[in-house]
Amino acid sequence: MARVVMVHGIGQQHQGEHTLLAIWYPALLDGLTRTRTGPALAHNDVAMGFYGDLFRPPGKRLAATDPPYTHRDISEGWETDLLMAWWEATARIDGRVVSPDATTLARNPRSAQRALRALYNSAFFSRVGTRALIFDFKQVNRYLSDPDLRLAARKRVLDRITPHTRVVIAHSLGSVVAYEALCSAPDHSVRALVTLGSPLGMRLIFDRLDPTPQGAWPGGTHPDFTWTNITDPSDPVAAIDDLTTQFGTHVRAAQVHNGPHAHDATSYLTDTITGQATAEGLIDG
Repeated sequence: MARVVMVHGIGQQHQGEHTLLAIWYPALLDGLTRTRTGPALAHNDVAMGFYGDLFRPPGKRLAATDPPYTHRDISEGWETDLLMAWWEATARIDGRVVSPDATTLARNPRSAQRALRALYNSAFFSRVGTRALIFDFKQVNRYLSDPDLRLAARKRVLDRITPHTRVVIAHSLGSVVAYEALCSAPDHSVRALVTLGSPLGMRLIFDRLDPTPQGAWPGGTHPDFTWTNITDPSDPVAAIDDLTTQFGTHVRAAQVHNGPHAHDATSYLTDTITGQATAEGLIDG
């Protein structure tokens, strides 16, 4: 019976719950160790709410790969708006990235192609291939626009939560899945939500949450529930680090420094702050 349920983010369609847990579990133990008072967690105390395979293209006996996307495959509207928002956020934190509003002779200065070129000058996005990056955009869009997939992903998380579960730790898109899952089941046993590198503060994400945050709270009816949102100032996915404006003053904000791996889940997990937020939720369990 898992005391901690972890929820991964985008780009994990070629992984699995056992593969990810083998990486995340020791990183979580490191974070707890840094607190010096963190409780011990056995391997079977931790579970992975895995939903990545819902995005995996069906194979034909050969290994499935991401579709050969180019900038032309970024849809007008929400996908383009998200790309521009990430471009603007990255330009604010990385001096190597030209701002979308910089003077330019380009025919369409805010085109998807120009945005991708600018992002590949950044420390973060330079390590992500074009095909993978566009697939990530489409994952987020598909989660928010496909009701069946959305419910299936949330169910994967809820199926891992038992009466013994006290903490949910969610990274990137997984924080959206976890937030919605907990809000949809207010009688859950969880006492602490820890979100890492979360895009929940982005208006493009916030406005499409289900249920809407007005009147919704992931803590359900538990008066002692805590939500700690942890960000790295160099993480463009978590550009909105203070969630109190959108979700209320009960959300606690904390910052860590993950070095060159600003959005990496394991870098977040090994930090003392993540360990402390996890340990607090485990006190009564």
